Amino acid sequence: MQRSILCLGLMLAFVTPAHAQSDAGDKPPRRYRIAVGAQATPSYPGADHNAVRPLFDFASARGDDQFEFEAADENPNVAIYDRHGLEAGIVVGFQSARTRNRADADLTKVNFTVEPGVFAGYYLAPKIRAYAELRKGAGGHEGVVSMLALDYIERDGDRWLISIGPRLGLSDAKYRRAYFGVTQRDAAAARIPVYQVGDNVVHSVGLAATGIRQLTTRWGLYGYLAYDRLTGDASRSPITERYGSKNQFSGGLALSYTFGRGVR
Repeated sequence: MQRSILCLGLMLAFVTPAHAQSDAGDKPPRRYRIAVGAQATPSYPGADHNAVRPLFDFASARGDDQFEFEAADENPNVAIYDRHGLEAGIVVGFQSARTRNRADADLTKVNFTVEPGVFAGYYLAPKIRAYAELRKGAGGHEGVVSMLALDYIERDGDRWLISIGPRLGLSDAKYRRAYFGVTQRDAAAARIPVYQVGDNVVHSVGLAATGIRQLTTRWGLYGYLAYDRLTGDASRSPITERYGSKNQFSGGLALSYTFGRGVR
């Protein structure tokens, strides 16, 4: 659920060449909106405190078309297919490390994880969009994690937008063992009971809201608020009960700038 300056590089690497080619000819000019700010997110899954990290968003549209909706808590993605209300492509998530200092306990370290995967979004109705991600950890937790979302969207073109909807977090046992399992070594070092995760693939339920407001033709505000409640293995873990929290809050605010030949 993090957006960083690395996302900017990924987006521009994929998007800029395509735009440069498609701007040729008689097609309407393209405009771009970039938002940069800060967000507070859980220091690691299950943490009882937040860390401040960069918040970034990038969108583009052609002519009088409005910018496509994307919830702020979605991970950076690039669409490969986008027709008839269905969008699908590749996505990449980033999960910060759980260190002994961050956990304030002598727990096994979980390294920083890059999570490449796939995503799909589909409009069930003009104002209701379903979205899903499936990602695999490379390094760090090495597990499989997924996010399911449903958003209700109200907007006045690009002048303002508000969305809100439920979230569901799912994961495999490898992911849950990394963050919520307690080995014999961890039990002895952190003075908590040994804990083996079960078959509860749902590890969180929550709610998220995104807001966008243009202040002028070029400048605007972009932000979000989100809440997740840990469930199943994640909520019952001694790590969560002793050193973490079942309540996971996040939010961010960014300043946006719209530019391009299509801006009037």
